[in-house]
Amino acid sequence: MTQAESKRDEAADELSDAIHAALAGRDDGFRTLYRVVQPGLLRYLKVLVGPDAEDVASETWLQVVRDLRSFKGDGDAFRRWAVTIGRHRAMDHLRRNQRRPSIAMPVEALTELTGADDTEIAAIETLTTEVALELIASLPQDQAEAVLLRVVVGLDAQSAAQVLGKRSGAVRTAAYRGLKRLAERLNGRDSEHGR
Repeated sequence: MTQAESKRDEAADELSDAIHAALAGRDDGFRTLYRVVQPGLLRYLKVLVGPDAEDVASETWLQVVRDLRSFKGDGDAFRRWAVTIGRHRAMDHLRRNQRRPSIAMPVEALTELTGADDTEIAAIETLTTEVALELIASLPQDQAEAVLLRVVVGLDAQSAAQVLGKRSGAVRTAAYRGLKRLAERLNGRDSEHGR
């Protein structure tokens, strides 16, 4: 078993325990579900809907909370279920915006909130994540979604296939091709910068 598979199994066990706690009405269970699933879900949604990802993620979690009582399954099934809901909300969002384009809000209308985090470290992490997501977003859609679901969200091929409505072999192939294309782009970028 690889280290990645071991981590995935630990996360699945943690999610399974959190599901039982959340279904029993315990806040700590839902907090764990959110803490484990939200980062990957948000990265996936950023590629699908761009700057509206947080809004779509909020809609996703509202539906998860509303429908949690009807959920049956383990941690892996929960992650797959939540990402499927997120994908559906993202597609709805894209369809809605095609009919009614949004108006950009001027930057001056936003207030700046200070945080307790180290701004420099947070900025570097954000830039690194944004660059990685931009690279993934530049892939053909089937490859981008396969890479996001497999690598960023952490779904296995079967779960990713269920989210996308494809065969697991097609998802494996798309993820492989996407990762290969990303590696080629990164190698080209490194050689351009003389590294």
